[in-house]
Amino acid sequence: MEGDFLKFFRNKKIIEKITKRIWEEAKNIENIKIMHVCGTHEWTITHFGIRSLLPNNIKVIAGPGCPVCVTPASEIDAMANLSLEKNVIITTFGDVFRVPGLKTSLMEAKAMGGEIRIVYSISESIEIAKKVNKEVVHFSIGFETTAPTTALEILKNPPENFSTFVTHKLIPPAMEFLLKQGCKIDGFICPGHVSTIIGVKPYRKLAEIYKKPMVIAGFEPLDIMIGILNLIIQIKEGEYSVYNEYSRAVKEEGNIEALKIMEEVFECNNSWWRGIGLIENSGLKLKKEFENFDASKKFNINSIKEENFMPKDCRCGDVLKGEIMPEECPLFGKSCNPIHPIGPCMVSIEGACSIVYKHLIKIL
Repeated sequence: MEGDFLKFFRNKKIIEKITKRIWEEAKNIENIKIMHVCGTHEWTITHFGIRSLLPNNIKVIAGPGCPVCVTPASEIDAMANLSLEKNVIITTFGDVFRVPGLKTSLMEAKAMGGEIRIVYSISESIEIAKKVNKEVVHFSIGFETTAPTTALEILKNPPENFSTFVTHKLIPPAMEFLLKQGCKIDGFICPGHVSTIIGVKPYRKLAEIYKKPMVIAGFEPLDIMIGILNLIIQIKEGEYSVYNEYSRAVKEEGNIEALKIMEEVFECNNSWWRGIGLIENSGLKLKKEFENFDASKKFNINSIKEENFMPKDCRCGDVLKGEIMPEECPLFGKSCNPIHPIGPCMVSIEGACSIVYKHLIKIL
């Protein structure tokens, strides 16, 4: 069954027909830029060579769709400091382990004696807390996709020696921020995973206010190509609706239960996005009734004030804003590569630089 599914969504003849239609619809229109905000979409687009199928006047760019890439360096430092100075066990996902902070990465903190453990879920972190006599802090990063899991575990009343440093971020405010900043974006491919949680509604408001067409797309080549075709047609005809191409997984109202849990545990706050800046109401923090599990309260971690820190000559911030393609960064493929990453976009498997490097380095 799965094989049949993949055969259909990767069917060469069907994709050729869609490609032909894209070229026909793109005739005689100005150059347009379509932004996606999902690392998995970038993987599909790059892995299957979708950009090579498009006419020159249709450009697909990556946006701030990698949660690790947009996590502020100062927040990484805060976790490293807790492990080194407070003898706290820090648990985190593998993707963030090597990302450089302002002073150090978590990997370097571990080498200096900090107890940093890589886990696959927050529940694994809680199990660690149940077995030790030390404080355990889980570094909770991610978008709306992972926030419900954090909320659910908090509602289960974890042990007193457990807390979480919440840096969850919300995608629609980031999309709106880029539009307000005047970034050249003619349409969005909305993130598939995030949309399974938040549904279609949040995008409808953005599309209407900023008059930008949007498509929620799945992760197979045919999904992406249909999404691009729909956006081109909308742009050509002056429309700005939200088309749910990924209706097999995304509902209009989203995942109501997950949204309910998030609303019960979190409230919105302003949040720093690395390389982009401070975005109003784009983050989540634990509500006051759950502050016993809030590591920022428990350990008096000062409010994070990020200054868009990036290493010298690193242009990850411009990649995250869709201003350049990864290979346009002067460090790309030279001093910065997946073995020796300098910027955050080269570290994470969802980072645009890492994805492009792994697929395109042979032709550079």
